[in-house]
Amino acid sequence: MNIKEDIRPISYIKAHAAEILTQVNETHRPVYVTQNGEAKAVLLDTESYEKMKKVLGLLKLLAQGERDLVDEKVLSQEDFFSDLDRDFDSLDHD
Repeated sequence: MNIKEDIRPISYIKAHAAEILTQVNETHRPVYVTQNGEAKAVLLDTESYEKMKKVLGLLKLLAQGERDLVDEKVLSQEDFFSDLDRDFDSLDHD
């Protein structure tokens, strides 16, 4: 993080919006927006935002998997594929 470039007051953002958007898109670094000296928002380029959403989705899946292991909500590989085959077979007969 480059504090001089990556933390900006809202008044600067308002006066230099196009410049800030160019910076965010070229550097892929977020810009922290302050108001009255407090951080209030973060500006991200769309590519970084989409990547972050995908990573968060994967982390949620991992957390759910860990929770299932703790709660012993697991199947053996053999049982899983047996259930899957049975489900597909029932679709063929509908």
